[in-house]
Amino acid sequence: MASPPDRIPPIGRSDRTPGPTRRSLLAGVAALGALGAAGCSRVATASGTDGGDLLDRLRAQGVARLGIAGEIPFGYIDRNGELTGEAPELAKVIFKQLGVDRVQPVPTEFGSLIPGLKSQQFDVVAAGMYVTPERCEQVIFADPDYQMPDAFVVRKGNPMGLRDYKDAFAKKARIATGTGYAQIGHAIEAGYRRGDILIVPDQVAGLNAVEAGRVDYFTATAVTSRLVVRTSSKTEATEPFTPIVDGKPQLAGGAFAFRPTETTLRDTFNVELRKLKKSGELFRILEPFGFTEAEMTDLTAKELCGG
Repeated sequence: MASPPDRIPPIGRSDRTPGPTRRSLLAGVAALGALGAAGCSRVATASGTDGGDLLDRLRAQGVARLGIAGEIPFGYIDRNGELTGEAPELAKVIFKQLGVDRVQPVPTEFGSLIPGLKSQQFDVVAAGMYVTPERCEQVIFADPDYQMPDAFVVRKGNPMGLRDYKDAFAKKARIATGTGYAQIGHAIEAGYRRGDILIVPDQVAGLNAVEAGRVDYFTATAVTSRLVVRTSSKTEATEPFTPIVDGKPQLAGGAFAFRPTETTLRDTFNVELRKLKKSGELFRILEPFGFTEAEMTDLTAKELCGG
């Protein structure tokens, strides 16, 4: 949510897009009954088995619990109370292939996804989380299912001509981004101080800040920026660009995260993911959520983890 973006440790995606706010999305989960609480109480426990035996236990219980953060298009509850988003829809397909019939959401804040995974509140993070070296010290990732540049939400016509973070900083443009987004770090890299950045709860609040003139731009992943401006007659998304991190262009990749002990599940998940990439089915799953062919990727978790 997504994501990507978009995010800094220990948080991803970012990224969010038009639709219900995070509060309403979480409320939608509550409408599913006791699902979230039941998921937390019945989640499979850790195993000392080499490589982990979580996959066997998920097959036996017939359900995998997904940590989501209510981020459109990455993982959220829709207006009908159904779990959807690029990561949950992909999880449904892959876990079915692995012999696990169902998936269930366990909602949390984005910054609580890794702590929640480590404390066994759910079985896997399915939130479009960016793979970063810092996160790789805490969890293990499948290979990315998408790659993502950044983009800005600006007022119609882009009156300041903003192109990227360095350009925006040089023009003293006022910035907003989402809670836990990796774009915070990207902006700081370009010269912004953390105190200069307006942090908003989600992409809808970011859009509102631009429309009201409280900031000159809201930054998120390219897919988030594209989607959120669809509902606005006052704003537009800039052309996507690759942020500079440590002096080098950094194209981010979002992926599923697993507990470090569960290498068997992660490796088996990767096998199915590669099949979907090769067949083109992965793009068909992600395309309805605003992803383009340019955002499909052969990046690996090993590359993004720094080794």
